[in-house]
Amino acid sequence: MKTILLTGGCGFIGSHFVERLVASGYRVVNLDALTYAGDVANVSSVAKADNYVFVHGDIGDGALVQRVLSEHQPNVVFNLAAESHVDRSIDDAQPFLKTNVMSVYALLAQCLAYWRNVASDQQSKFLFVQMSTDEVYGSIEDGLFTEQSNYAPNSPYAASKAAGDHLVRSFRVTHGLPTAVVHASNTYGPRQFPEKLIPHMISSALAGQPLPVYGRGVQIRDWLYVDDLAMGLERVVKSGEDGGVYNFSGGDERKNIDTVTELCGLLDELAPAHDTYSDAITYVKDRPGHDMRYAMSNALVGDRFGWTPTTSFADGLRTTVAWYLDNRDWTKRIAAKGYDLKRIGTG
Repeated sequence: MKTILLTGGCGFIGSHFVERLVASGYRVVNLDALTYAGDVANVSSVAKADNYVFVHGDIGDGALVQRVLSEHQPNVVFNLAAESHVDRSIDDAQPFLKTNVMSVYALLAQCLAYWRNVASDQQSKFLFVQMSTDEVYGSIEDGLFTEQSNYAPNSPYAASKAAGDHLVRSFRVTHGLPTAVVHASNTYGPRQFPEKLIPHMISSALAGQPLPVYGRGVQIRDWLYVDDLAMGLERVVKSGEDGGVYNFSGGDERKNIDTVTELCGLLDELAPAHDTYSDAITYVKDRPGHDMRYAMSNALVGDRFGWTPTTSFADGLRTTVAWYLDNRDWTKRIAAKGYDLKRIGTG
């Protein structure tokens, strides 16, 4: 049974990935610090599984990571632990530098020490995978980013993720540690913390709050349903290669205002109110350095892994809205952790 040390597995993407790996028969060790966006309830479906272990802790805690590596002897370390909200990074970049750069360095250092001391046959099968974002490539007016595109991050968040990616590459080139990097386009679905565009708009609409849209809402995002991404990440666990760079995108681009309008239409249908929800859309001053368009090619992962997204945006959005309607207690619990509905949610 292949053992996966997955960091940040109580977050949005991580929890869906944990569920998929456990269902596929992998032994999963989930290391999570349970910061504001992480919740053990997100992985309650696998909590009692024989092939699942939860460890509460920070990837920057070298002694803890060393102990977890020694005890569980993972074949793959998949790092999803991150600070990931652009607006928060504009307000204060320091937590992003700590988690996305310094803690990634600490995790890499412990993985390198572990890898150097395992048997040679285990060394050849080991892989450290860094979860990154399409935002490290910056904004693109036409065409698609590929795995060979240069980095050009435009926000403190994206810059911190780019720095972490570069550290991963440096440990491979300098020290020989087998590594790979994964980039994903805007991912959405159930259990996403409501600071991101889609869950923020759902939560705000249900609370009778304004739906703030930056500028005129013409920024373009490529949307990928979380279960499709989890399927792709499992392919990386199964067949990813040392030095691999893998871009996963939904191939479903749309303007932010169109996403919000479509979402309002679904809410009108599934949770009708006195007024149409779109009446609450308000336009606010655009944020600094706002990228106009993200778009990546997923041709490589299609050829390499036979992966392609299977969930249309219409179907995924309907499923997502229905989940939030059925799980309002989850949103209330998140709000109790200090989330402010008046905070801007972005794509």
